[in-house]
Amino acid sequence: MVRKLIGTHNGTFHCDEALAVYLLGQTDRFQDNQVVRTRDPKILETCDVVVDVGGVYDPATFRFDHHQRGFSEVFSEKHTTKLSSAGLVYKHFGREIIAKILNLAVEESTVDMLYNKVYDQFVEALDAIDNGISRYPADIEPKYSESTNLPARVGQLNPWWNQSNSDLDERFQRAVALTGSEFTDRVRFYGLAWLPAYDLVARGIDARTSVDPSGQIMVLESGCPWKEHVYNLEEQRGLLEPAEAERKLIIYVIYPEETNAAWRVQAVGVDNGSFESRKALPEAWRGFRDEELSEKTGIEGCIFVHASGFIGGNKTKEGAIEMARKALAL
Repeated sequence: MVRKLIGTHNGTFHCDEALAVYLLGQTDRFQDNQVVRTRDPKILETCDVVVDVGGVYDPATFRFDHHQRGFSEVFSEKHTTKLSSAGLVYKHFGREIIAKILNLAVEESTVDMLYNKVYDQFVEALDAIDNGISRYPADIEPKYSESTNLPARVGQLNPWWNQSNSDLDERFQRAVALTGSEFTDRVRFYGLAWLPAYDLVARGIDARTSVDPSGQIMVLESGCPWKEHVYNLEEQRGLLEPAEAERKLIIYVIYPEETNAAWRVQAVGVDNGSFESRKALPEAWRGFRDEELSEKTGIEGCIFVHASGFIGGNKTKEGAIEMARKALAL
């Protein structure tokens, strides 16, 4: 079988084309490949796919450059970040790659959810940094999420200014391996940890009125990272649509400790990342523990309530639910 030629520019390399090359290698079409690093147009014409060089964006002929005048491709209509070569390849092959990493069918709805999540939390920052887009242009809210510092770490794989460039191609392959390892780890995290937590929280939200008629207390049968999912699912389930005074948002989340020896009742923050609770546990309970707290609340099995009121604990699930119910009523 003739190996597919992946063309990219020679010289100093960057995170975007390193990841683009890795992503192409995960596809059925380009998995058996050889990388050609050059700026010679005649050699690039012989390549089966070209990334980050050549001045052409044409997915029909597998040309994925973003440097040409007039280029303005973004990931979707809700995005404004111009794509780099990494984003271009991900946009066209991301679903296939995610499905292969997680052993899923491309048509599964979860693949589409992960495809968007991985772009927002991983790829978009690489696009933005490569295109020189500030994360904080003029407003308070960041323009994109950045948590890896991957472009800088890829840049450090280039030779120093006073070192020989003779091993640039070998260094580039190290960059491909680095970006690929981090991309794969992120996909696996979202597919094998983030998504199961989403499903768990979704079940909790859908069953919330069976816990309390108010619908404002949610029980999770297992502890998991739930905060992000609560806010997203409230929006998806239409809980934000009524007028603010009439909203019945989730106020308390109840879940077991890791050892299942006790249960926690935690107040939901005003928004994701906020230290201010929608409704903290009552001030009269805060800072008390054990029997003294049980006397204050009139509920057996109380363990503690934090001094700020954002979280408390009870020995039983039923006790934690009762704490949430009473706190909601006070």
